[in-house]
Amino acid sequence: MQWATLAAAAALFAQNVAAQQMLRFACSQLVVERTDPLVNPGMKYTPHLHQIVGGNSFNVTMDPANDPATLSTCTSCSFVQDKSNYWTAVMFFKAKNGTYHRVPQVGNGGPQGALQNKGGLDVYYIPSGKVTAFKKGFRMLAGSATNTDDSKVNKGNICHRCWTSSNENTFVGMQPCSGTDTVAIPADTTCKMIRQTIVFPACWDGKNLDSPDHQSHVAYGQGSGATGGGACPSTHPVKLPQVMYELMWNVTTFADKSQWPTDGSRPFVYSMNLGGSAAHGDYVFGWEGDSLQKAMDNGCTLNQACPKAGLTTQPAATYNACNKKQQAPEDVDGWLKAMPMGEMAIKA
Repeated sequence: MQWATLAAAAALFAQNVAAQQMLRFACSQLVVERTDPLVNPGMKYTPHLHQIVGGNSFNVTMDPANDPATLSTCTSCSFVQDKSNYWTAVMFFKAKNGTYHRVPQVGNGGPQGALQNKGGLDVYYIPSGKVTAFKKGFRMLAGSATNTDDSKVNKGNICHRCWTSSNENTFVGMQPCSGTDTVAIPADTTCKMIRQTIVFPACWDGKNLDSPDHQSHVAYGQGSGATGGGACPSTHPVKLPQVMYELMWNVTTFADKSQWPTDGSRPFVYSMNLGGSAAHGDYVFGWEGDSLQKAMDNGCTLNQACPKAGLTTQPAATYNACNKKQQAPEDVDGWLKAMPMGEMAIKA
């Protein structure tokens, strides 16, 4: 009886999520490199490695006066009108012998259907009532790349899920960042994939397009999780579309526990050589014109073309082909002697 109740609840959740009005689309990898124009503008070989998706005007400085929507000639995201840039840290597997290997990524399935990615991540824009789209020059950061304390992270906004199915189209668990999801990166040989979720604040002060810490101009509303954001505080009264990143790290090839570290260190870490508490995401707005506002106002949904908002989609082969050469060149694939931090990456 209990299993039947849980199954019914899961099915109801899947129906509700599938019916919820939101954009949900794939973004393939544009480049993997050590740059970070938000936190370390102008710096090459930044302290840790990132994977970047979106418009190909991404560069080391990303001057806020420059509009990615007009400078980009292609986007690695499925919506043609979205030249924004989205990036996160990279997950590595640490072997018993001390070498590191970048964990591959796959597209994400779930109740809304599969998305095709060549690396990269899935992006959500979830409205809650009437929302105000981001303005040209807007940027923000979710999470902290230096945090080592799981208790300082709201599990409803940044979390990881052990995905016990090798098929990403088989939905596992309930809504993002709920149930048995953890702030820490799971370390369990039953995990075929690890899903990472990063939920951004959906409340804005209505004035500043950025702030020195890239966070103070935005705030989380009441509640947490992928709900579109709760009621906003008086300090940040403008409701934004809730941005959410979803990443599927394929850990299937690292399931042999005899290869895991025996010194007590974690088998899976992010490129800061830290665990899930340091998970973070960066966002630079770059939608063309008022296309995002029209998409929110006209109920555009999932990864479907939306003529009312002028949204068009491109096939996976097209957005997969939107790539960029590393601006901080180094070989970050295969087995590495050490995490690419400080010195250039060295092959094992």
